[in-house]
Order: sequence, then C-alpha cells, then structure tokens
Amino acid sequence: MEIKKVGVVGCGFMGSGIVQVCAQSGYQVVVTRKNPKLLDKGIASIDYYLTRDVEKGRISQQDRDSALSRIKGTTNTKDFSDCDLVVEAVPEDMDLKKKVFAEFDKVCPRQAILASNTSCLSVIELAMVTSKPDKVLGLHFLSPVPLSRLLEIVKTVATSDDTLETGTQFGKSLGKAVIVAKDTPGFIFNRLVIPWQLNAVRMLEAGIATREDIDNTMKLGLSYPIGPLALCDFNGIDVVCMVAQAMYEETKELQYAPPVLMKKMVAAGWLGRKTGKGFYEYNK
Repeated sequence: MEIKKVGVVGCGFMGSGIVQVCAQSGYQVVVTRKNPKLLDKGIASIDYYLTRDVEKGRISQQDRDSALSRIKGTTNTKDFSDCDLVVEAVPEDMDLKKKVFAEFDKVCPRQAILASNTSCLSVIELAMVTSKPDKVLGLHFLSPVPLSRLLEIVKTVATSDDTLETGTQFGKSLGKAVIVAKDTPGFIFNRLVIPWQLNAVRMLEAGIATREDIDNTMKLGLSYPIGPLALCDFNGIDVVCMVAQAMYEETKELQYAPPVLMKKMVAAGWLGRKTGKGFYEYNK
C-alpha cells in the first residue's frame, strides 16, 4: 500500500511536529484539533519553526513554502475520508484515544492504517474498538519530532505484516531510523528511559547529589546531550509522571513507580519548561 495523504489528530507540540515532518517529506497532510484557536496556534508554530530553519540556512524559502502548502487544518472529520494513514496524537488518556479511533474508523477508508503516537498505552486496546485491528499499529515519534532520528513502531498481536511493512517504509521516508517494538508497557524507548529519569529524581529526593551533578554526570561521563532531570523538564514532569504511572499500573514493577517529589511538583504546577519551573527555572 502506498501512503499519499496523511491525517493527524491533534496539533499540540507532538502533533504539529508530526505534521511538519510529513509535509516536509512530500505528503499531503490534513490535521484536526477540536479547538479552532489551538489548531491555528499549532499550524502557526509549524510556520515559525520552518521560517527559523530558513533563517538558519537549513532549508530554502521554497522548501518552507512547499511544506506549508501541503498542510490543511480542519475541524471537519470528513476531510479525513481519503487519508491513507491517520496518526492519533492526543493526550495520553485511554478513553479519549479510544473515542478517536472509533470515530476515525468510521470516517476513513477500509484500507487506511490507523496509528497511535502513544508512548506507553496498550495499542491492541485501541485496535479493538475499530473494525480492522489488523490495520492498527503504534507510531511512537520522539520529541522534538523534526529533530529526533528515531521512530518506534509498535506491532500488536493483530497487526498484519503488510501494515507493519507499510508503516516501516513510511517511517523511513520521513528520514527516521525505525525500530519495531512489541506492544508492552513503555515499548523499548520508555522502558529504558523512564527508570533512568526516575532514579535521578530519587537521588535528588534523597539528597545524594545536586541536580547539576546528576545531570552533568550523564552529560560529561557518557556524552549524553541532556541530563535526566533536564529531560524531565523538557518533556514535562507531568507527562513523565503519567507515563511512569501507566507503566507501573500494568507491570507493578517498583522501578516505574513515580517518586513522591515528582508527584508533589506536578501538584504544585511545576511541570518544567512549559510552566517556567521544574527541576530548573526557565524564562517562559
């Protein structure tokens, strides 16, 4: 199956990034978000990042204009009726994602692939609210989508080989290195990263080391581009906490249980870069 038109449900930080890389890779893209103002804000952010890339000499003005011309924002789900692939990028709420999958299963053509950008939730649960679980998989893009080189594809017990192959070729067409994961809590990436981040929080919580020493140990010792606490701030402490909690609830492994400090920071609204305060403080 050839992918020509891509639909994206959600135009927040992740959704807009997915829209951008698809449009830059030559795909026609239709994107929706229920709130028209937030939809416009998401598309405007794509314009901003593409324009910045022109200013920095990464792409040409023509590349920017061509990419933007391939993007259509809409609040009408009927505009997804001719999509070959739809990627769901709404918040990590199983009930919300199931509603999205059930709705777009009815709108999209029978042969269309439905994919979730979930970073930890069960993809087979989403697949089973559709009429075609063999056409459902996970496409876990990493943040920030335009810069990350990795795409994690999640194959459920019901995903067909043809669907997996199409998803793999699609990921490669975006310039991503593709890895295939089983439909287990956290898949591959978060199964590795989340314990690393939570252990860093526990070290800070116990007074073993300062935030700077914890992050610099990984940056200088292993040449990581960012430390675990700074990464929590970048992704959103609430997001990391939610992903960890979801993994803990399914596996009951203590390594995934969110530390008390992290829960209190979420309660205080200290969510990282997006609020200006997390493990570090930022100018908004």
